[in-house]
Amino acid sequence: MCLAIPAEVIAIDDQELATVDMGGVRKDVSVSLLDDVSVGDYVIVHTGFALSKLDPEEAKITLDLFAEMAALVEEADKN
Repeated sequence: MCLAIPAEVIAIDDQELATVDMGGVRKDVSVSLLDDVSVGDYVIVHTGFALSKLDPEEAKITLDLFAEMAALVEEADKN
């Protein structure tokens, strides 16, 4: 199983490399598989590559679900 997560593009270093923010973690990823990526776009990232652009509303829904899951895991670990 693999997990691809939404990330916000915060800087574009050149035409093939961008810095993204994934919940406070910043990482450089390749955007060579996508056309027309801009700062502020959300992309799906897997193994260092941006695979597709994602609608900002859809990204927020997904990120909120990840936060809920993390809170549930944290609560379960306390018990």
